[in-house]
Amino acid sequence: MGYAEVLYEVKDRVATVTLHRPDKLNAWTAQMGREVRAAMTEAGRDEGVRVIVLTGAGRGFCAGADMGLLAGLSGAGAPTEDGAAVLRRESAEADAAAGHDTRPDFRGPYAYFPTIPKPIIGALNGATAGLGLVVALYCDLRLASDAAIFTTSFARRGLVAEHGISWMLPRLVGLPHALDLLLSARKIDAAEALRMGLVSQVLPQAGFAAGVAAYARELADLVSPRSMAVMKRQLWEAQFQNLAEATATAEVEMRRSFGSEDFREGVAHFLEKRAPRFTGR
Repeated sequence: MGYAEVLYEVKDRVATVTLHRPDKLNAWTAQMGREVRAAMTEAGRDEGVRVIVLTGAGRGFCAGADMGLLAGLSGAGAPTEDGAAVLRRESAEADAAAGHDTRPDFRGPYAYFPTIPKPIIGALNGATAGLGLVVALYCDLRLASDAAIFTTSFARRGLVAEHGISWMLPRLVGLPHALDLLLSARKIDAAEALRMGLVSQVLPQAGFAAGVAAYARELADLVSPRSMAVMKRQLWEAQFQNLAEATATAEVEMRRSFGSEDFREGVAHFLEKRAPRFTGR
């Protein structure tokens, strides 16, 4: 499939989706949103892909929604109900086309990343703001360049905590940090983002892409794809479960794993002291 505002590449069983409007710091557009979803779906279905990396071209990851679109909204007033309905319909149609039988929480236009059955690494190479930060939060893992800058932006645009960030952000950084970041909309650097738990690793800007690729290849080469898919689903669904429910789910999945090819290979490669040859089955 061809894309206009993202780049898509598969190498070493890692699919890299690159937001590609570098002259606009990869500001988000409706077209970009549709293409990112199509690329994620493509990578999710490709048996030759085990890990997905989402990053930005040039100096930024994503500077937020395209300001031209925001200016249009400010001149036209509040978005119409029809406009909101279009977003919901496109998201529902995409879920149906992908065969996703998902909980309503993951059917929104930006909240579908948990339904992709492969780990999504947000490689945050630069400015990550507003809607760009929302998108980054829905990634399973976030690795940041030491040159990256983060801001929620919304309060300084007369907006609110959009697209589920009021639910996502406190779960990652805690309520006090979430209130700070949302109410002040101040900028923080990668070191502070790491201390808060907003990102899991900070890598030097020089060689950032190579460092992310090395981490992604480790997952692709050494870890069972089946295990990653099941654990990703467990962890996201556990956000809506109590301990008893999460434990019951784990017991069911554990029994299923004992009958899998990847379990047999996991034991065999350890005992034989060789590299694993997981199939994902």
